[in-house]
Amino acid sequence: MRRRSPSRVASGSEIAERGYAGVVTATELGLPAVRRTAPPDPNRPADPRLVDTFGRVATDLRISLTDRCNLRCTYCMPAEGLDWMPKSEQLTDDELVRLITIAVRDLGIEELRFTGGEPLLRRGLEELVAASAALRPRPDISLTTNGIGLARRAEALAAAGVDRLNVSMDTLRQERFATITRRDRLADVLDGMAAARAAGLKPIKINSVLLRGQNDDEAVDLLRFAVDNGYELRFIEQMPLDAQHGWERTEMITAGEILERLRTGFTLTPDPTERGGAPAERWLVDGGPAVVGVIASVTRPFCGACDRTRLTADGQIRSCLFARTETDLRALLRGGAGDAEIADTWRTAMWGKLAGHGIDEPGFLQPDRPMSAIGG
Repeated sequence: MRRRSPSRVASGSEIAERGYAGVVTATELGLPAVRRTAPPDPNRPADPRLVDTFGRVATDLRISLTDRCNLRCTYCMPAEGLDWMPKSEQLTDDELVRLITIAVRDLGIEELRFTGGEPLLRRGLEELVAASAALRPRPDISLTTNGIGLARRAEALAAAGVDRLNVSMDTLRQERFATITRRDRLADVLDGMAAARAAGLKPIKINSVLLRGQNDDEAVDLLRFAVDNGYELRFIEQMPLDAQHGWERTEMITAGEILERLRTGFTLTPDPTERGGAPAERWLVDGGPAVVGVIASVTRPFCGACDRTRLTADGQIRSCLFARTETDLRALLRGGAGDAEIADTWRTAMWGKLAGHGIDEPGFLQPDRPMSAIGG
């Protein structure tokens, strides 16, 4: 994962200590502060895009629309849910559209992924999608959802401009689904994917997490279902992003184990298509054209090719899924900052992106925010 490094990446604390003109600097979570002292780092290139000191360029923006979810997956949050973000702290539709416009128009963002929590719980989702699709250059637009309520909205989402979908589904068995998610809603998820397919959304990807002793015997069944129905399955290693902070590496089903299970039912060969910054390693299933992906964030990290930047529902920029610092754009929006100042603050945040997530480092600390509050 070593890459060319024109200059050392600044830590979050160093960024906070320096401060930049008109910038709400990256600080420890929950303690945003406006600093108006030194000018931007003179080593940062004039490139208007979101570049970092390792030569990576962020072109994929992940947008969390809410931290709320209507499932209670055991590996994500407790049965009673979480203390949800007050509406006053969330970005308004106008604020979201403004930041998305800046990202596409001024920062070179080419792909938008709306996520959550559960993005279908956000009122006005279709209007947000339509406003994004109207931008020029027109970004690729995708949605990550648990599928609850998708059946009645798939057609409208496609008409608004959603190009493709990722649907989370960890099991094909009703009783297991109810156990893992604490909700008996598997039929709704299956109906939602079928409706999305009928609406012309393609590809429809299924995101599955295998849990030891719970659903890890379903790898072959899940892939068979995906192949038979024209979906693309992607297995994701369980990551340390649960609200309970109960993740144990020894309990995680690794990419190697996933592939070993799949090979009991299929012949897998590496997909010759260039991976680029995509998180999934792809494999041809029985020679293709069907493919299966494995996202091995823990055991086979792909940080060196990362092209993502993240915007939380309350307007914080995160340079990495596992970041422990954030940059507050909401304060700039509500404080009257201009588009150019906001764009430069965003560039500064991404310039300080670390080389990797550091899961294998002795001092690794899980982010304070859980996955539901960050967005996938």
